[in-house]
Amino acid sequence: MKAHLPALTPVRLLGLLFASAATIGTLAAHAADQATPRPEPVPFVAPRNSDMPAGPEGELIDYGRRLMVETRRLLPNNVGAAMNCTSCHLGEAKVPFASPFVGISHRFPQYNPRANRVVTLEDRVNGCMMRSMNGKPLDKRSREMAAMIAYMDWLSEDVPEHGLVQGMGIGKVDTTLVPDMENGRRIYAAQCASCHGAEGQGLQDAAGEFIFPPLWGDLSFNIGAGMARLYKAAEFVKTSMPVGVHTDGRLGQGYVLSDQEAVDVAGYFTHQPRPDFPAKVNDWPDPSKRPKDARY
Repeated sequence: MKAHLPALTPVRLLGLLFASAATIGTLAAHAADQATPRPEPVPFVAPRNSDMPAGPEGELIDYGRRLMVETRRLLPNNVGAAMNCTSCHLGEAKVPFASPFVGISHRFPQYNPRANRVVTLEDRVNGCMMRSMNGKPLDKRSREMAAMIAYMDWLSEDVPEHGLVQGMGIGKVDTTLVPDMENGRRIYAAQCASCHGAEGQGLQDAAGEFIFPPLWGDLSFNIGAGMARLYKAAEFVKTSMPVGVHTDGRLGQGYVLSDQEAVDVAGYFTHQPRPDFPAKVNDWPDPSKRPKDARY
């Protein structure tokens, strides 16, 4: 069983050094990566929690899993939104096309167009903390960061080094489609409001804990989050929402709406009021890499 403390592994240490290289080296590495033939993705297989190792290593991995599921409760000083990591990475990040973590450790460091540099997996975690969680970054040397990385490493353990897995990401929609906001409002009322609230406020239990996250308002993800982008949100909606509508798939999720309907409803909720992200001024320093559905 390999070690899961990211700062101590030679591969991750090399990644940290690589990510801090000069811009010219970063772009050269990106160009070389783009020229490398893409391996075939392997079948999606997520390990069972009962297969976690015993002892301190397993405890660290399971702490990482809990941090993903109970992010808001366990990290109140870092999370500003009523969100958990598993609000977007469904089913403990083990669900195909629901932004799973299976294989993710092998895909980092990787080039990030929004930052126009190579980023580490730790950088990516903190990007989510600041954007999707509308909060503050974790100390990269903290036990919490080590635990999250350990969980991702464990989920990636049986995946080849290329990290490509069938079902990774969130699927695709036709990005030439233009949203019909009024139809999106109707679809939201019919398909989304029962879980996310008529005003996008989310759904809480009797104790005030959020069962389903808010899709807009002060407690939702901020404008810098990937989910605030029209087509990204539409992809997630198409493949993963709503849940519990099928008898197959881990959560019986998705594939209820057409591409056009997913774009319509995503257009509706992504353009509702949400927190700002002041650091957005640093995004896409190369304007040619700015996606057309960016909100700013």
